[in-house]
Amino acid sequence: MAGDTDVLVLGGAGVDTIVHVPQLPLPYADSYLIGPGIETRAGQTGDFVALGVSALGLRTHHIDMIGDDHEGDLVRALHRDRGIALTEVPQPVGTKRAVNLVGPDGRRLSLYDDSRARETDRLPEDAVLALAARSRHAHVSITHPCAFALPALRRAAVTISTDLHDWDGRNPYHEPFARAADVVFVSTAALADPERTMRRIVERGRARVVVATAGAEGAYLLADDEVTHVPAVPPPAPVVDSNGAGDAFASAFLFGQLTGEPPLRCALYGAVAGAYACTVASTRTDPIGRDALLARVAQLESGMPAHR
Repeated sequence: MAGDTDVLVLGGAGVDTIVHVPQLPLPYADSYLIGPGIETRAGQTGDFVALGVSALGLRTHHIDMIGDDHEGDLVRALHRDRGIALTEVPQPVGTKRAVNLVGPDGRRLSLYDDSRARETDRLPEDAVLALAARSRHAHVSITHPCAFALPALRRAAVTISTDLHDWDGRNPYHEPFARAADVVFVSTAALADPERTMRRIVERGRARVVVATAGAEGAYLLADDEVTHVPAVPPPAPVVDSNGAGDAFASAFLFGQLTGEPPLRCALYGAVAGAYACTVASTRTDPIGRDALLARVAQLESGMPAHR
């Protein structure tokens, strides 16, 4: 049925093992006693975006390469339990996995296992085209197979977004994603000149909107040739973990876009969702819901303080 999916998420399915450490960077020692412990759960960037937009009421479908392994079972269970449609492409070398070291202040260091990927990995073009034809929008993770899906998405005439994460503005790997997307998210973490990079993305590609997230400093929105600073939103509870905050921002921004809001209001939605994500422990997958998001936005716009 045409149009039965609001957001098609490509790539970024996997499993993280969360390790809480006393500080980052972690000084060398023979051993550490850590708490609250070590936990493995499904949820990488594509999973978090799929969960985020679904929690906001958007009809969601996720496609990625997944292995016939324990990690794959965790990914399948996550989507099944949350009611998110999942198209699995077999991955013989196994499901993507990472170890996240999380410090007491919520900062994260991710260690990705690159043995779970091959140069020949692809998402089947016929499956991508069929899913895109039923979708209003596609969000593309910057994993290797997704780069080869971009031409099919363009032929399907679906709008595209992507998150370049901590791109330095120079690494050529990210360029195809930056040039193909209509909406581009990027972190300022590795950018020497965020505005210059944002404008280059627009000049060299199709992007109408670029958002550079800057953590506690908020974000920067480039739309209609104007860069606007979007202040950070006070979190509704103590900050415990920054893991997934960028994915939450992107999810809520896309929710705003697909419900007809202007870019600046979309960015406010993103700021609210990102702040909320920082209050959720990385061992959980608990994105903000539609009612909570809209209530918090209304509260901010009325000038009322947050309830803590």
